[in-house]
Amino acid sequence: MSVTTSEETTTLQKGFVGQSIPRKEDRRLVEGQGVFFDDVKRHGMGYLHFVRAPYAHARIESVDVSAALELPGVYGTLTGDEVAILTDPFFQIAAEPGGSVKDYALAVGKVRYIGEPVVAVVAETRELARDASELVMVDYEPLEVVVDARKALEDGAPVLHEEAGGNVSYTGVWEWGDLDAAFAEADHVVTISELHFDRFNSTPLELDGALVEFNRGTGQWTITTNNQFPGFAVIMMAPAMRVGTDKLRIVTQDIGGGFGNKITSHPQLVACCLLARKLNRPIQWTEWRTDFHQSMSHGNERWFLDTEVAVKADGTMLGFRTKAIDDAGAYLRYEPLGGVIWAQVSPGMYRWRNIRLEFTQAMTNKAPVSPNRGYSRMQHLWLTERIIDIVAAELGMDRVDIRKKNYVQPEDMPYETPNGCVYDSGDYPRALDMALELIGYDTIEEKRVEAASRGKLLGIGIGSTLDSGTNNFGQSQLLNPDLQFSGNNEVATVKLDIFGEIVVTLGTTPQGQGHETVTSQVVADILGCDPSAVTVRVGHDSYWNSHAGFSGTYASQFAVTGLGAVKGAVDQLAGEIRTIAAAVLGGVPAEQIELEGGFAKLRDNPEAAIPFMGIGAIVNANNAILPEEAREVTLNCRYVYVPPFEVPDKERKYGNLTLTYATQIHVCVVEVDPDTGAYEIVDYAAVDDCGNRIHPQIVEGQVHGATAQALGAATHETFTYDEQGNLLTPNFYDYHVPHALDMPPLKTGYIESPSPFTPLGAKGMGEGGGAGIHAVCAALQDALRPVGNPIVYDSCNPPHRVWGLISNPAESRGRVAVESR
Repeated sequence: MSVTTSEETTTLQKGFVGQSIPRKEDRRLVEGQGVFFDDVKRHGMGYLHFVRAPYAHARIESVDVSAALELPGVYGTLTGDEVAILTDPFFQIAAEPGGSVKDYALAVGKVRYIGEPVVAVVAETRELARDASELVMVDYEPLEVVVDARKALEDGAPVLHEEAGGNVSYTGVWEWGDLDAAFAEADHVVTISELHFDRFNSTPLELDGALVEFNRGTGQWTITTNNQFPGFAVIMMAPAMRVGTDKLRIVTQDIGGGFGNKITSHPQLVACCLLARKLNRPIQWTEWRTDFHQSMSHGNERWFLDTEVAVKADGTMLGFRTKAIDDAGAYLRYEPLGGVIWAQVSPGMYRWRNIRLEFTQAMTNKAPVSPNRGYSRMQHLWLTERIIDIVAAELGMDRVDIRKKNYVQPEDMPYETPNGCVYDSGDYPRALDMALELIGYDTIEEKRVEAASRGKLLGIGIGSTLDSGTNNFGQSQLLNPDLQFSGNNEVATVKLDIFGEIVVTLGTTPQGQGHETVTSQVVADILGCDPSAVTVRVGHDSYWNSHAGFSGTYASQFAVTGLGAVKGAVDQLAGEIRTIAAAVLGGVPAEQIELEGGFAKLRDNPEAAIPFMGIGAIVNANNAILPEEAREVTLNCRYVYVPPFEVPDKERKYGNLTLTYATQIHVCVVEVDPDTGAYEIVDYAAVDDCGNRIHPQIVEGQVHGATAQALGAATHETFTYDEQGNLLTPNFYDYHVPHALDMPPLKTGYIESPSPFTPLGAKGMGEGGGAGIHAVCAALQDALRPVGNPIVYDSCNPPHRVWGLISNPAESRGRVAVESR
């Protein structure tokens, strides 16, 4: 069930923008005509299967592939020794000590997590490649294992990367304001000894993979893949392969979900490229689910230790300090950006001006991590929400009142945070009121009594989060001052062709977000035509798509950078159409030309009009009739949108790290069985504010998807390891992803507060699931008050953890202390 309410605050004049028009992508997808990487076949292609490490930490003593190569139908193999000869280690974002880590496409010298690729085997069928992989003999010398980031930092812990001198990949202190003054002014100091955010990921339905071809004549690879960030992939791959970036053509059409998890597949793609060149045949790799769970793209696990919060008697939050330990897994891949991206939302939605975070990232014998929908901010925002709820409970304050008192207020917008980020717009108190109204907050005590009559404990929880969109890559310099990254950009082209076709190419890489549809809406409104007249080239091809540096779809940026580039290109095209029409219609000023209904018309005489087909034909086939001043018009326009960023201050760790801040506030109602710890979500509401909504139905879908992800992470989904480094949830038998029957009644609402910083007043919307994780945690804590008032300290709380809180509330209560002055 979905109930939608709305409150609009925008004065945007909407044409097709703002309407839920039918999605252009849907017909081919629902008819089974989509093209995913695994649909692409080539004659004589070989299927790749990876031999994976059975140990979490071991030296590779020897590798023997001879038995596999003798099997009929096996085309060849690739070993770590070959990779070490043919490639250089991947570029590291990290400064020292993490910058010393050597990471290759296959394990070189030793393995560092169970499931790490050691040898690649290629055969004429997928099944044969898998069978042949069993014949590869690898001798290992097992080493001591460490799977707890806290223990990885201890003296004497086994070291994963000797060249790094230890297991620390990054450490730094982030401090703003005057903490000493804040704590001196405080009436209460609340201390929380430990909070823990579980490791999970967003499990896209389609796994990683590629079809890779090598052109020996040109030395170029064509990589048909579902990597969602080709700009980053080629930057990582080309130097490692000792080739130019133009030698790597990345092609996508449809992608079955991304969520950030498909950013870091470049090691496997390099292995495919090396094999395509070595064997002189196309290489096909499709990942298996257990391979994905064991080796790809986990979200960051994080501990928050010794958190202290300074609070006034009236509930004003003065500041907090904490120590974070982040688990990067065995390799850094996209890290240690997790050590800085949380800084986009350092105070959360609250007016804290005094913050100190000691952040340390450790490497462990677990799978590497990657961006995961709400990357790094999800963990930090969960912390800020846990602080609010725990402080309110310990001091006997109302959770709603303390939030409203400490939220950044609408009249404060744009609001500069203590570290220089600028929240663009929003009304957090009103969004909270809307969410509470949707679940009938004024009747919650009656519902609590009714649930008790049935032997159940009812609780309500609130989760607030910010979806910061459009990275300023200058933030990476706060980790590694030597990096020459700053700002961000995206590119689009649009042309009016000879027969009047309007064709758009994007730099982004869509994974189901509806880029074709929303792009056609923006183009149609500017050119005065119908969206059906606009062709948006499907997917991404780095040969015929325009491409700009970090092009891709990630960090909730398409509505800003992607559509910003589209708008810039179409504005140019509209000007060129007016120029041609003005010349042909008697040499009038271009300002007198209007675009409407697929025609360029004289404003004062609409019957004097030229169809777009005529404009296209004149420029492309009949341009000799044009006066000299109109002959430079090409009707083929390219535009690079560059957000208004500056280089952050590296010394102060200060600066605008992202452009927009969408809001999500979730409210959850649970009923808990006190005899078992089992619980059910009985009501749920989500209110979002993503600025101007280009396509409301697509936004609604993002809200539903983010909520499902959040509920999975809060109730079931966690990557659990034993002490030997075995992943105990390697497939969907053990790792439960929510399905339709798991979803509660869902009520949604929205506010539109346009961003003053973006071309269309829109904000990113793709990463707002974090609010739901905390809403469940807070609802459980509220429900368990009558059974010892335990503290919920984990982000994931399946029934056995809830039962642990019920059966031993003192253990969790011992994590919290209050000093009143």
